[in-house]
Amino acid sequence: MQLFSQTQTQEQADLLELLETKFQLLVFNDDVNTFDHVIRSLMHICKHEWIQAEQCALLIHTTGKTVVKSGELDEMNAMCTALHDRGISASVVSE
Repeated sequence: MQLFSQTQTQEQADLLELLETKFQLLVFNDDVNTFDHVIRSLMHICKHEWIQAEQCALLIHTTGKTVVKSGELDEMNAMCTALHDRGISASVVSE
């Protein structure tokens, strides 16, 4: 019975760790999308202000990729899918 208790406790600890982990939405540079399209998409999907979206777009362009948002897994996955729907390459990674 103790083994079950230890296993259950470890599963609860693993679940708690997953829930506490923040995730990052990473956007990648490409040769297809315009700055304007990326900026408007970040404003609409990630709720960025224009200046923040513009800065992210410049960082994406110059560094090849940039974290544009962080938060809970479900929210980051939804934003990632919305960016994909607009033809923007993105991925969700854990911090």
